[in-house]
Amino acid sequence: MSVRFTEVVLRYANRMSLKDLERYETEVELDLYRDYREVVANYRYVVETERRFYLCNEVELNVHASSGGEVYYEVTLSDVWVWDRHRPARQASSVRVLTFKDVNVEELQPVSAGAVEESVAVVSADSVATS
Repeated sequence: MSVRFTEVVLRYANRMSLKDLERYETEVELDLYRDYREVVANYRYVVETERRFYLCNEVELNVHASSGGEVYYEVTLSDVWVWDRHRPARQASSVRVLTFKDVNVEELQPVSAGAVEESVAVVSADSVATS
C-alpha cells in the first residue's frame, strides 16, 4: 500500500465508513481506467508482470539463468505508462524489471477512437449495474 493512500485512510479513518472507503477506492480505480483509455493509443506494447501492468513504446526482454540454475527475466521498457492507482506519476522515461515470474508482452493493434468509446460505454454500464 502506498504512503499517500495510507495517509488518506488514517486521516479519515475516524470519519470514514467502510462504504466511504470502498467508494473512494472505486473512484480511484475509475480515474485510473479513464487515464488508461486516454493514453493507450499512444503506445505500441502492453507488458504484464506479476506486480504491474505497463504500456510502452519500446521493450527489451532478456532471459538469464542464475548460478543456481533458476531462470529470471530482465525487462527494460522505454517511454512507459504504469497502471498503479497509488502512484503519483504514472509516466516514466524508462523502467527496468527483474522477475522470476512470467512476463507477458503483447504488441497493440491500432485502436480507433470509436472502439475505445464503445468499450468504455460497456464498462461504465457494467459499473453502474453492479453499484
